[in-house]
Amino acid sequence: MIDPLELDRQVCFALAAASRSVIALYRPVLEPLGLTHPQYLVMLALWERSPRRVSHIGDALFLEPATLSPLLKRLEAAGLVTRTRNTDDERVLDVELTDAGRALRAKALAVPGRIVARLGMPVSRLEAIRDELTGLIAAASTGPATGIQRASRSTVAPNTRGSAAATGTIAPRRGEVAAATRPEVSTRKSRVDDDQARS
Repeated sequence: MIDPLELDRQVCFALAAASRSVIALYRPVLEPLGLTHPQYLVMLALWERSPRRVSHIGDALFLEPATLSPLLKRLEAAGLVTRTRNTDDERVLDVELTDAGRALRAKALAVPGRIVARLGMPVSRLEAIRDELTGLIAAASTGPATGIQRASRSTVAPNTRGSAAATGTIAPRRGEVAAATRPEVSTRKSRVDDDQARS
């Protein structure tokens, strides 16, 4: 008889364990850049477009203002971004890359390839997993059970701009997770580090 509460059958467990495990791979790779994983995600959003409103960054990364603000403050203190009031609307805060922030992108180009190498999985499979998870995010964000309407282009649209190694998007924008999304898929029981990457 199938036990619906068996740990290895839970989508939430697979996602949580995969997220912690994959993010842990980023720590030594991002350390030379002086970035934590959450800061890296913010920089990815700004390397796509700068300047950018704080609210737009939050929407792209699915981050609440209380979480995003400390990240931006630390990036500003590191000399990578500036925060200024919008000239048309002082209630709006714009974030823009500094010269140092733009220059850091050249070093960050090596990050996706190193993560793919550490995972030891084909890029095509990682992209397929990312797209499945993107669909899962959309379902969880806009489903009738939540009533949440926060899905955006950057979080629910599959990446079509090139390979994962080239773009650095081997998983959904809200966090790199690589796990099967079907409840019946069994995941290997292992102890993973519960420490999340913090700013």
